Amino acid sequence: MCEIEFLNIEKNNEYEAIIKNVLKECFLEEKLDKTNLYIEITLTTPEDIKKINKEFRNIDKETDVLSFPMFEKDELSKAVKSKSKDALGSIVISIKRVYEQAEEYGHSFERELSYMVVHGFYHLMGYDHIVEAEKRQMRKKEEVILNNLNIVRN
Repeated sequence: MCEIEFLNIEKNNEYEAIIKNVLKECFLEEKLDKTNLYIEITLTTPEDIKKINKEFRNIDKETDVLSFPMFEKDELSKAVKSKSKDALGSIVISIKRVYEQAEEYGHSFERELSYMVVHGFYHLMGYDHIVEAEKRQMRKKEEVILNNLNIVRN
């Protein structure tokens, strides 16, 4: 369901457990649990996520999470039906930003990391938050996952 890479940060079993738990719920909710799709997750530093953002999006600034889908929204159903092992896409997360934002928003590290994983997952599924109607739809889906896992805001 996922491959996790630690880029210039120390491997951490707690991070892995949170990510796998959240993605398991995402896959169940979106009925992807019986597919051969998987997600590549990279956990990294603010400096590295800034480089990745510059290289792939031509945006020269640090961010908290990046998503790189492998399929357009209309191609997704074909990928889901396929029996081949395909990456749904990649998510890159700045662990330092997870800690900072958890403190800033007054909730746990688990809640913030879980949110970033769910948020990245729905970007891979073709959802976005530029248009208000799409943003509401995406936020609703994110909250369903977090509520299913009982990962609520403090």
